[in-house]
Amino acid sequence: QVQLVESGGGLVQAGGSLRLSCAASGRTYTFPNYAMAWFRQPPGNEREFVAGIGGSGSVTSATDTVQGRFTISRDNAKNTLYLEMNNLKPEDTAVYYCAAQFWEVTRDPKSYTYWGQGTQVTVSS
Repeated sequence: QVQLVESGGGLVQAGGSLRLSCAASGRTYTFPNYAMAWFRQPPGNEREFVAGIGGSGSVTSATDTVQGRFTISRDNAKNTLYLEMNNLKPEDTAVYYCAAQFWEVTRDPKSYTYWGQGTQVTVSS
């Protein structure tokens, strides 16, 4: 069992930056075995994939809308996942969730076993 807690969300102006963190606890000795991902859910929309990273950090994936602006990374020694978000746009406004699964990075939220409670990111124009 793994518990995930996101932090770092907030209100920022367009063009600004935020860094989200996702701290894992519980059976953290297995943290490096988990593929991790960030998803987001804009108001009134379905949850969508943002970026994912393999257990060792060697494989990453990101949706086209955030390519070049968002960077996913992980620190296995700290059992923490990060999402560095730069040049934020109003359309990035959403609740951001981190998720974990024991296998490989996928873009399907149904593939993920563990979820955090979410952190709100609001970008004003």
